Amino acid sequence: MQPYVLVLYYSKYGSTKEMAHLIANGVESTGMAVKIRTVSNISSVVTVAEPSIPAEGDIYCSLEDLAQCSGLALGSPTRFGNMASEMKYFWDQTTSLWLNGALHGKPACVFTASGSMHGGQESTLLTMLPPLFHHGMMIMGLSNATAALSNTKTGGTPYGASHVSGPRHDQGLSPDEKVLCEVQGKRLAEVAFKLNQS
Repeated sequence: MQPYVLVLYYSKYGSTKEMAHLIANGVESTGMAVKIRTVSNISSVVTVAEPSIPAEGDIYCSLEDLAQCSGLALGSPTRFGNMASEMKYFWDQTTSLWLNGALHGKPACVFTASGSMHGGQESTLLTMLPPLFHHGMMIMGLSNATAALSNTKTGGTPYGASHVSGPRHDQGLSPDEKVLCEVQGKRLAEVAFKLNQS
């Protein structure tokens, strides 16, 4: 099987999805294959099960997609300083992978979007890390060697790429935010490639 980086995200208003695709561009720029996957919506009342393949957009992630990846970029919108419940629910279903060590030693990074500058981006990125640590993954952030990290007036943190979408979620990604997404994907893929060769 050809090695690939999995870009796994949940997005409600589209910003996190756009970031996921920019990160995937960064991955592909290295020659590494990429799979873009999302997770399904959850509801407190279930009347009809969601189809296993969504009607539109990126397909849902399977445990096999996750287990077979060589690296992972994980993205979620900010929900009061935490990852979205949809993404948390997905990770709660990964015990079988934890038991067999399927993700041990694989590199991972995180990314997020929030409606405001002080909407809890960094704490959201940190809430996405514990499952990755428990799975034995190696965590990567963004280096200040990328000028956009110091120059940005909106999103972007050493913990991972981020975006400020505005209270109505109508602000597109800034040039710096786009650069940081692509750099993060490229950096992840380069490390995944090196680890896959050993």
